[in-house]
Amino acid sequence: MKLGIIGSGGREHALCEALSKSKKVDKIYCFPGNAGTSKIAENILINTDDFNALKKFILSENIQLIIVGPEKPLVEGIVDFFESINIPIFGPNKFASQLEGSKIFTKKICEKYKIPTAKFGIFENVDKAKSFIGETKFPLVVKADGLAAGKGVYICENKDNASNAIEEIFNGKFGKAKHILIEEFLKGEEMSYFIVSDGKNIKRFQTAQDHKRVGEGDTGKNTGGMGAYSPSRLINKELDEKILEKIIQPTLKALKDMNCIYKGFLYAGLMITNNEPYLIEYNVRMGDPECQTIIPKLKSDLLDIILACIESKLDQIQIDWHDINSLCIVLCSKGYPDQYKKDMIIKNLTKINLDQNQKIYHAGTKIKNEDIVSNGGRVLNFVNLSTTFKKARESNIKLIEEINWPDGFYRKDIGFNVIE
Repeated sequence: MKLGIIGSGGREHALCEALSKSKKVDKIYCFPGNAGTSKIAENILINTDDFNALKKFILSENIQLIIVGPEKPLVEGIVDFFESINIPIFGPNKFASQLEGSKIFTKKICEKYKIPTAKFGIFENVDKAKSFIGETKFPLVVKADGLAAGKGVYICENKDNASNAIEEIFNGKFGKAKHILIEEFLKGEEMSYFIVSDGKNIKRFQTAQDHKRVGEGDTGKNTGGMGAYSPSRLINKELDEKILEKIIQPTLKALKDMNCIYKGFLYAGLMITNNEPYLIEYNVRMGDPECQTIIPKLKSDLLDIILACIESKLDQIQIDWHDINSLCIVLCSKGYPDQYKKDMIIKNLTKINLDQNQKIYHAGTKIKNEDIVSNGGRVLNFVNLSTTFKKARESNIKLIEEINWPDGFYRKDIGFNVIE
């Protein structure tokens, strides 16, 4: 079977590697992929916003299944496009992808279906938003409505912070903004909760905890993710049932009531307060770097799971996992999440020998003049499977130090709230 994977990050490298192990897979194409995927697949430099160019190549090479990694193509309707020409594709359609594409769409579902979430207000201009923050308590959260690569959320401690956030969003920092969302600040601990759905049935797909802030101790600016660990320390049987009953199932019912079924991965970003879950946001795909943390724990054939979803037969398979801890550290370009240099050579990467519990997933990398060079803010993902999170983190840090890349930096404290 020939597969096509859309995306170029660490998530896509992790998916590509897992799928390459399936006996059913003959060849994988990555659009556009990275230096890591080039070792196990054929990278194709096509603009993934150009669905017609993708279609032309996919038809010419007789690619039988497409797997979409990132959110942008999903929100822009790539699934609808390929389904209309009968090419199997894994991911939610354009309507369902509004769960991530519009925070306001999701908040309105929460309101109607009584899904626990932070209290919120929706504002259509700077003056109305600023008038509201002049009369409210701090801290509060200001959010861009649309996609913002994980960076469109501002936790504001005072009126000046909030005013600045409102102006940045309405001035187009994350694209044209018609509305803004202002929420109460929920106290608790965050957790990432994953399921996979075939439109009729759902299966749990592990939990994780990610570290969004650039600085140690979860300080500084928001990023796409500096690291993660799985499972979350918060998960227990009672909480698991509450998440499914109070959050996931009502959301899928809301979509069904709007004549939409959900197929693909669904990732709920949750705040847990006294063992009660509150929805912060949805992502309509695997997280990054949570995917890199979770996928190495998967015992089952990933392709079997994806095919079962496409054929609405998820109830007919069992998903098995290795009972082990996993921790990921992201190596970033110096300057990220602000200005950083590209095309910086990563010299020692090819000299590293990995054992069976170690992974290095490429994210922002490419091949240039036969060298592996940086091609983004988040460059490499170091993942270790271990009996303890402490051992996993130590193993990752040792590998990063072996590579000794002078143009990069990383957080040494990933998993600090589960490691004594």
